[in-house]
Amino acid sequence: MSKHPARRHFSSQFWLMFAGLVLSSTGTTMIWPFMLVYASEKLGQPLTAVTSLMTINAICALIAAILAGSLADQIGRKIVMGVGLLGQAAIYLLYIPSKEFVVFAILMGLSGFFVPLYRVGTDAMLADMFPPEDRAQAYALVRMGRNIGVALGPILGGLVLAKSYNIGLLAAASTLAVFGLITFLFLHETRPASSSTSAESLRDQLKVYKSALQNKFFSRLIGAHTLMEICGTLVWSFLVVYLKQNFGINEAQYSWLPTTNALMVVFLQVFVTRLTQKRRATSMLTLGSAFYTATMLVIALSSSFWGFWAAMVVMTVGELIIAPTAMTFVSGIAPENQRGRYLGLFGLTWNLGMAVGPLSAGILTDSVGMRAPYFGAAIIGALSVVAFLALDRLYRRETALIQ
Repeated sequence: MSKHPARRHFSSQFWLMFAGLVLSSTGTTMIWPFMLVYASEKLGQPLTAVTSLMTINAICALIAAILAGSLADQIGRKIVMGVGLLGQAAIYLLYIPSKEFVVFAILMGLSGFFVPLYRVGTDAMLADMFPPEDRAQAYALVRMGRNIGVALGPILGGLVLAKSYNIGLLAAASTLAVFGLITFLFLHETRPASSSTSAESLRDQLKVYKSALQNKFFSRLIGAHTLMEICGTLVWSFLVVYLKQNFGINEAQYSWLPTTNALMVVFLQVFVTRLTQKRRATSMLTLGSAFYTATMLVIALSSSFWGFWAAMVVMTVGELIIAPTAMTFVSGIAPENQRGRYLGLFGLTWNLGMAVGPLSAGILTDSVGMRAPYFGAAIIGALSVVAFLALDRLYRRETALIQ
């Protein structure tokens, strides 16, 4: 009998993955928040054209996210992870000589395809490595690792990119390439032997998604959350170019905004979750979406760095409320044997929001004015609050009938 039967064991492979995740997320967030600024300055195109690159990226990421699970089952977690990392590293290097819009569009599309591969491969490998009772702690540590990278990356990127985007792209590519090589050379494949023979076809997978969308709670959640994510994309992908072009706030100053978000997640998530888990999930989702709506108004009315910083704080409070609540709600309404697919489909709301948000912001900027995207997003945010209220009312009515 083991002397420590209850002690959780995290293997050297897990800690290697954790360190690599910190490294790779740092490299990624050195560049990604600033891509619209880089593309705008290098291409000299109107914002409508530049923001369409994000739509291309999001559509490709949506396709990759749907395919990645099946690929991880059929060819292995390690290969999918390594291809995602090395592919993204190559894309960063190819941005340096690129000067044409068409080339940028191709690279943004490829980037959208590679990024989900690593995320899905990592999640699948962790599920293979740990029994169900230990997975929650493993995923919590992984989320912490990602947020450490998100806290470090934008600060480093802001300092470097304000001087040279080429140096930043080389540094980010190097971090991703190093961990990609580590993945291929030192990580052990964890795919169960039965995975490749029992993997569902894409058609079967789409049938599961269709069935999930027929769940009236889940379909309403997807709609409301997608509206809210459109607001979120205007902070994470469009705000940096908005601040630089209109208020002279450069990359180094902007970088403190995503760092603030990451630090709040690291230090406040547990506290906020303890408060929200005692209350009805649908009411907390409604409350969280209201913070996103308020964020859009704060940005639209602000003209100084501290106003925009306050907007990030407000949105992060909403994120702290919604992120764990939504995942718990989805897990609760999903059939036990389809929870993974429900959660995977729910995760696609970010890609849907990214496909719509930045492009709409670019169109509004070019055709109406610089503050129009955020006033427009405030309307979208208000619609998300209404949609969450409708979900809350339906949920309360249905649960009352069951009781």
